[in-house]
Amino acid sequence: MTSWRPTPALVRACLLALGGIAGGIVLGQEVLVVLAAPFVVLAAVGLASRPRQAPRVVARLDHHRLHEGQGTTSRLEVDDLTGVEHVTRVGTRTAHVATSPTYGAAGSLVADGLPGLEFSPRRWGRRSVGAERVALTSAWAGWRCGPLDLPESGLVVLPQRAPYDSRAEVPQPDGLVGRHRSRRVGSGTELEGIRPFVAGDRLKRITWPVSLRTGELHVVTTRAEQDAGVWLVVDGLRDLGVSGGIDGAASTLDLTVRAAAALAEHHVRTGDRVGLLVVAADGSRVPLGSGPRHLQRLHGTLARVRSGARGTAPERLDLGAGTGSVVHVLSPMLFTPLVTATASLQRRGASVVVIDTLGGALDAPEGADRLALPALAARMRRIERDDRLRRLAELGTPVVPWRGARTLDTVLQQLARRERVPKVRT
Repeated sequence: MTSWRPTPALVRACLLALGGIAGGIVLGQEVLVVLAAPFVVLAAVGLASRPRQAPRVVARLDHHRLHEGQGTTSRLEVDDLTGVEHVTRVGTRTAHVATSPTYGAAGSLVADGLPGLEFSPRRWGRRSVGAERVALTSAWAGWRCGPLDLPESGLVVLPQRAPYDSRAEVPQPDGLVGRHRSRRVGSGTELEGIRPFVAGDRLKRITWPVSLRTGELHVVTTRAEQDAGVWLVVDGLRDLGVSGGIDGAASTLDLTVRAAAALAEHHVRTGDRVGLLVVAADGSRVPLGSGPRHLQRLHGTLARVRSGARGTAPERLDLGAGTGSVVHVLSPMLFTPLVTATASLQRRGASVVVIDTLGGALDAPEGADRLALPALAARMRRIERDDRLRRLAELGTPVVPWRGARTLDTVLQQLARRERVPKVRT
């Protein structure tokens, strides 16, 4: 409905005005004419205030790309407000999207400004918001245009920026620049030692206090600073548990995606090259890269992971990573093929760290019967999972539950020490 039509109030005023005047004339009762006089005024004013043209209404979002917990506003744009006195909006409620006003209904006088609707996504992914119905009312509530159906708009919700930081260095850095200390001597800021001067040393490396004390020139040697190649393997095969958004309980896929986003932001901020592999039915692969634009690409890929899609885990994870790369496998580790692929990465010489994102998905609710079939099935799955994790630990792959900030400090320090130990290969 895109044209102006009379409201029930105007129709009722016209009928009462005509009926009162006709009854007063036919029956000769002046009191009926006096009672119908207010309705005559309302009908006359309503008919005279009819707008001539149907306006064009468009709703636009201030932002189309947000992080979890952030908000945006949907604003109305009307090309012609001549004769319009009141505007009403009723928005469609969307899962995992908070709306203000709470029920998505807002209205105001045109003199006070057009009403706006505020949306705040509570979970990562692609959300459709903005589908609503808009009605315009003329002065004296005589004419109404609408309700007009407005199309919905796509909103990309990136994972929440979880507080994560690590002071541990990545083992085996192999890039040209970065802040990680290399095992080889080179140009850097970390002191390696002091040795006698030889031909080819830079003069600015001479340490004069030691040279004057010994009578021979000595130079300072430093460790080279390099960046590392970090791969994030995200398990998107299943989503266990019920997601309550950032305000409620987190499912396994929530923990996985948010942990991957936090790790990607940390390593990109420190200058490392980060790659991403999503293991899912519609999985995707982002090659190694660095910089703010690459971080936006990583977050966008994580936001496109579909929680309802089901796929098959590969028998081998083909990352194209060298021996100096570090691989973080973020998974609840409930599926044997993915565990086998992780073990094959470890055997090929990569530094693999398994980040457990199961959380409390298999925990029985309080007061539940421990002998019920769902509780027994969950306990059997947990036993099988613990056996898989034990076998991974025997291969030398550390398994760390995701705990937020400083989750991987101890593990990365142990891996760095292990890489410096001499190895005997047969």
